[in-house]
Amino acid sequence: METNLDAKLQRLSEQIDSLGQVAVAFSGGVDSSYLLAVCVDRLGSERVMAVTVDSPLLPRQELETARQVAQQLGARHQVVAFDELEDAVIATNPPDRCYHCKRARFEGLLALARETNGAFTLLHGENADDKDDYRPGARAAAELGVRAPLADAGLTKAEIRAASRERGLPTWDHPAAACLATRFPYGVALTREGLARVEAAESALHELLSVRGLRVRDHYPVARIELPEDQIADLTVEPLRGAVHRALQQVGYHYVTVDLAGYRMGSMNDELESDD
Repeated sequence: METNLDAKLQRLSEQIDSLGQVAVAFSGGVDSSYLLAVCVDRLGSERVMAVTVDSPLLPRQELETARQVAQQLGARHQVVAFDELEDAVIATNPPDRCYHCKRARFEGLLALARETNGAFTLLHGENADDKDDYRPGARAAAELGVRAPLADAGLTKAEIRAASRERGLPTWDHPAAACLATRFPYGVALTREGLARVEAAESALHELLSVRGLRVRDHYPVARIELPEDQIADLTVEPLRGAVHRALQQVGYHYVTVDLAGYRMGSMNDELESDD
């Protein structure tokens, strides 16, 4: 590893060592998996608890990945049911939805950790790159004192992937994950039906395509598919074109389109930037 990365990893270790007992908000993604691994390595599994929020916004495959990674690391893992759709503000899907969602989640996790662990620090997997994106959820974490050791150590996504690979984590090359709410334009109400529809659409595409990084953006009755740019042309050729069209119609969409700009994280935030 590069000297600069070694220095960042040392800072991360020193942070974790100083915390004593921790609860990790654990999604099973690249960042939170590496954070959990470091916590277990530095503190021991008896002083670390991974907590995963199981909600309508979490794809089932990601929940299964979280379970598998926690088991591999030997971490105590608690799955907590939480329904954001019961919160009227979150369900209306405003531009700051992530703030309200993360605030509610973190408050619940803090209460749970107090009941279960006693003295502890709650951590989440924000990295240094996240500060450059529109992430109102980070404000909620800061307000509640939820720590972000990866970001504080200056670790970027690429560096976390490299360190995860070195650590032998199966998540090191997983595509970036995001909750299902990010598939909907702001202002479009979140419903169980819509969330299930977009999850089923993405599952169908993963079965048909050898592509890991993809999104289905829900503009019901239209599905807008985002793929890596070098994969877009393949989707327009039979028999794949017809198979994709049929699969997405079967889950409830009337029309199927492909975004020529390709896959990009946070594309629903484009409308916020255009309003500036």
